[in-house]
Amino acid sequence: MNTQTEKLVAELRSRARALGFDAFGIAATDARPDLPEKLRHAIEQGWHAEMTWMAETEERRGDPRRLWEEARSAILLGVNYGPDTNPLHLLAEKSIGNISAYARNRDYHDIIKGKLKELAGLLARRGGADVKVFVDTAPLMEKPLAEVAGLGWQGKHSVLVSREWGSWLFLGAILTSAELPVDKPHLESCGSCTRCLDVCPTNAFPAPFRLDARRCLAYYSVEHKGPIPREFRRPMGNRIYGCDDCLAVCPWNKFASISREAKLRSRPELERPELADLVAIDDAGFRALFAGSPVKRIGHERFLRNVLIGIGNSESEILVPSVMARMADASALVRGAAVWALRRLDPEQASAVRERHLDGETDPAVRDEWSGMV
Repeated sequence: MNTQTEKLVAELRSRARALGFDAFGIAATDARPDLPEKLRHAIEQGWHAEMTWMAETEERRGDPRRLWEEARSAILLGVNYGPDTNPLHLLAEKSIGNISAYARNRDYHDIIKGKLKELAGLLARRGGADVKVFVDTAPLMEKPLAEVAGLGWQGKHSVLVSREWGSWLFLGAILTSAELPVDKPHLESCGSCTRCLDVCPTNAFPAPFRLDARRCLAYYSVEHKGPIPREFRRPMGNRIYGCDDCLAVCPWNKFASISREAKLRSRPELERPELADLVAIDDAGFRALFAGSPVKRIGHERFLRNVLIGIGNSESEILVPSVMARMADASALVRGAAVWALRRLDPEQASAVRERHLDGETDPAVRDEWSGMV
C-alpha cells in the first residue's frame, strides 16, 4: 500500500467517524466466492418466502461484480441504533404496540444514504475513482461483506454481530472501482451460545446461521401482504411491526449501551403507543404519525391488520368497541383481522353479530375467518 492510498483510507475513516458512522471496514468485492452457492441453496429451500425479488435478482445478489462489473472494493459502514431499554420488556405490556427498535427512528435508508454519498464523494474527489452507494435497496449482500470487512460476524440469527455494538447496526456500503487495502475478516464468535435461536417464538431457524422467513414474525408483519397465518397470530403477541427477540437477547449487546452523540434516538411517540389509539387512526393520521418512518412503507391496511392481531392478543375486553369499529372496514384484510380479534376477546359477541356481518360479506377470506377456529 503506497503512502497516498494510506492517507486516503485514513481520511475516509476519520470522515466516517465525523459523519456518525460507528463501524468502518474494507473488503474486496471478490472476497466471498461462496455466496452464489449459499444464496442458491436458500432460494431452493424457499427460505425467502414470498420475497420474489430475492430470486429475481439472484445472479446479481450473489456477486457484487455482477451488480457492477467495475467494482473492486467495498467499503462497509455501520451506525449503532441500539435502544436505550430492552425491547422484550414491552412484550408483557399487552395494551402497547411493540414497534421494532430500528423503526422507531427516522427511516434508516434516509439517515444513512446522505452520509454515504458524502463519504463516497470524498473518495471520488481524492482518489479519482468511480463510486456507487447502497443502503438495502439494491441486490447487495451487505452482511457477509461486512463480515469480510471486519465489522463483525453473522450470528446464528443471521444478523451481523459486533463486539462493540452487539446486534444493533444499520449497514450501508460503497462500491468503488478503486483497489483499496482490505481489513482483516472477523471470526465468528458466537461460541456455544444459542440464545437467539431459543428465544424465537415461531422456531424460524431451521439450523444455526439459517433463517426461514416463512416462520419469521418480522417477515409477516413487514413484508407479507395477506392475512397473518393463523398459526403465527398468537405468537405475534403485541408485535405490530418487526420482531426484536433474537437481536435483543444477544449477549454482545451489553457493549452497545456505550453511546455516542451520533447514536440514533427513537421517537418518543413510537416507543409505547397504545393499541387503542393506533386502531382508531385513519389513513391520513397513519401517514402523519409515521412520516419519515419505515412503518409507513407497509401502508395503512397492513398496519391495521397487525394492530388488530395485537388487540386480539391483549386479553382486554375494553378494546372490543375498538375492534367492532373496524368490522365494516373497507379493507377485507382489516375486516378479517377484526373478526379474529373479536372472536379472541369476546366469543359471545362474535357469535351474536356473526350472521349480520356474514350476510353482506363477499370476501372469501373474511367469511373463512367467521367459520374458522380461533
